[in-house]
Amino acid sequence: MKVLITGGAGFIGSHTADALLAAGHSVRALDILDPQIHGEARQRPAYLAPEVELQVGDVCNPDDVARALDGVDAVYHLAALTGVGQSMYDMTHYARVNAIGTTTLIEGIVKGGHALKRLVLSSSRAIYGEGSYVCPTHGEQFPVPRSRERLESGRFTMPCPVCGGDLDAVPTTEHKRSEPFSVYAITKKHQEDFVRYAAETFSLPAVILRYFNVFGSRQSLKNPYTGVVSIFYSRICAGQPISVYEGGLPVRDFVHVSDVVAANMRALVADVPSGSTFNVGAGVASTIGDIANALARAVGKPVTMEDRGEFRVGDIFGCVADLTRSRAELGYAPACSLDQGMAEFAGWASGQPSEDRYQQTVAELSRFGLFGRAKGG
Repeated sequence: MKVLITGGAGFIGSHTADALLAAGHSVRALDILDPQIHGEARQRPAYLAPEVELQVGDVCNPDDVARALDGVDAVYHLAALTGVGQSMYDMTHYARVNAIGTTTLIEGIVKGGHALKRLVLSSSRAIYGEGSYVCPTHGEQFPVPRSRERLESGRFTMPCPVCGGDLDAVPTTEHKRSEPFSVYAITKKHQEDFVRYAAETFSLPAVILRYFNVFGSRQSLKNPYTGVVSIFYSRICAGQPISVYEGGLPVRDFVHVSDVVAANMRALVADVPSGSTFNVGAGVASTIGDIANALARAVGKPVTMEDRGEFRVGDIFGCVADLTRSRAELGYAPACSLDQGMAEFAGWASGQPSEDRYQQTVAELSRFGLFGRAKGG
């Protein structure tokens, strides 16, 4: 097939392109080469396979989209702005790229009369808001987001709405109600809604993949808003301490990009109903402290973690993927452990320039009241 990847010059898109090429497909990438990710020069990244036809363009521009769709059989829609913190104050930009970009793509498919074999949307676990929890006494609970007052008091865990005791994070299924409370999460939900609408209204054969915390080679080391792995790496290499948010207690599901690509490839040909939604994670709970320690082992340098009671407004406490449906219907089986993934990332990153821009993110979030410290922290 001839496959279009929007955002194809990026981290996940370029790895997906490699897998598609290896499987005998031809690949076209539509990418704006965002300076925040690719640098001010906006040059074609060296890691992008030379066989990939790169079209530099905007997914929100109907003409660019029409040109990119010409002659393609399938589309991976990966183009999106990522990062919870930045989305909270850069709302219009996130809404435009993520939501309008998706509707522009769908309109281009429908109005252009393109009979696609598959559209794969890269969504996010962020649409869940908080993941699923259980109380040892009162069973399954769906707590509301933590108040700022609770965070400022240093109580970071999720409280049971019945007894007030600490809840335990458990795997989250695709059936959990979506309760996004960051702007990024809201725009990802909009993407899903638009794709499902197109699947139902125009019989567009679509699959939605909810990525959890993706990491690995080629992720931006310049963009301080795209994940803790890049931030932690830069600080460990610079010999600087890592400030672990919320005491290092939050729980995440970190999945290596190789497993995400495997899910992408399966989604291209899977015999599943249009509009089907699947979690793509490792299915393993890791605290922020676990991530820092795994990266330190991979880099071979000691890490100093500081607990200053810091938190960011818009962050969740915990979310881990339930992979039951993905395994059964998509045939997805993650194979890369956290330590293996960190070793792959560190091996690649050691040959790349990196910048420690942590204080920049703190300053910007603080400017808009989105960064805080527990009293006494």
